[in-house]
Amino acid sequence: MSVDVPLPVLSPKDFASDQEIRWCPRCGDYSILAQMKKVLPTLGIPKEKFVFVSGIGCSSRFPYYMDTYGMHSIHGRAPAVATGVKLANPELQVWVITGDGDSLSIGGNHFMHVLRRNVDLKVILFNNQIYGLTKGQYSPTSPMGTKTKSTPFGSVDRPLNPLSVAIGARATFAARSVDVDIKHLCSVLERAAKHKGSAFVEVYQDCNVFNSGAFEFASKKGKKEENVIYLEHGKPLIFGKERDKGIRLNSHDQPEVVELGKGVTEDDLLFHDEKSEDMNLAFLLASMRHPEMPEPMGVFRCVEHPTYNEAVYDQVASATERNGEGDLEELFNTGDTWTV
Repeated sequence: MSVDVPLPVLSPKDFASDQEIRWCPRCGDYSILAQMKKVLPTLGIPKEKFVFVSGIGCSSRFPYYMDTYGMHSIHGRAPAVATGVKLANPELQVWVITGDGDSLSIGGNHFMHVLRRNVDLKVILFNNQIYGLTKGQYSPTSPMGTKTKSTPFGSVDRPLNPLSVAIGARATFAARSVDVDIKHLCSVLERAAKHKGSAFVEVYQDCNVFNSGAFEFASKKGKKEENVIYLEHGKPLIFGKERDKGIRLNSHDQPEVVELGKGVTEDDLLFHDEKSEDMNLAFLLASMRHPEMPEPMGVFRCVEHPTYNEAVYDQVASATERNGEGDLEELFNTGDTWTV
């Protein structure tokens, strides 16, 4: 007779590895690491069933600092490696750790396809708008005009918007948070962990050495209240220190800032619907960028679709039922063959 053995009670310390953390002092990566260690013990998943896969960059040292299974993989190819891990063992919870350069430059193709396939992975993108590991070159998310070692006269590239790319790839879960907004980041990571399918989270992460203060508008107390809208499903888009401002659609269906109480009520505002299959609202929210508009934080989209890994296993089961177990030797010698 089998006996259910209760899972051991885990704490953040149980997920801390014995490796020396080699990030610069005050790097935003420390906060993201700390919040991840807080979230994992709350999920009720055995420690040995977590896997962290990363690419290349400062953020990609993450697997060394988690006392879980992990792999520091190839530049831009972490989603492909993670997909293989998940298909090989569907019982694992697999996290992809990446940065704006790793995932949106050399890894752009893998990033897009892992989301459109809806592989059951959790993808965390550390966005610091710079190449930090190689000492300060502009990245695919650097704003136009950014002066770096590789763009001394200012970048002339139009930056990519990670959330717009993710939503365009039909990610079933798309969210954004800030490295130092501890409670909010924990909440978003927890929701991503519990989502079935590809869960994408962009984290604004401060590189205090090569791009310090890039996200002060969204992180600094006294500033963020006027520059950030915290998304809540089914609720109107309200922001401001006094919560006296909101977002409504104008006659051209474009978002505009309005003041509440001056002939405008909450009912006139745009209401958030993260469950909508229509991606227009999520796109519209992702297009709201500082300083022209307040920037949304939280879950932009959360819908349920069949996952890629489930479809693959169903297909294998169907083929096996129809044709029986395969024979590799027979397959290799089927059809036209040549002896060399």
